[in-house]
Amino acid sequence: MEATHVSSLQLKHAGLERQIHEEMNRPFPDQVALQALKKRKLRIKDVITAP
Repeated sequence: MEATHVSSLQLKHAGLERQIHEEMNRPFPDQVALQALKKRKLRIKDVITAP
């Protein structure tokens, strides 16, 4: 995979991690939103780590 593509995916992954952290720190986290963010983050991780 192209290095620029991987770095772009890593930036998206970090952004999702930040969004998850922000949502979890809210007084009443939206569980549906958290689940969606975590799924997106996992899909990106799978693409980054795929052989």
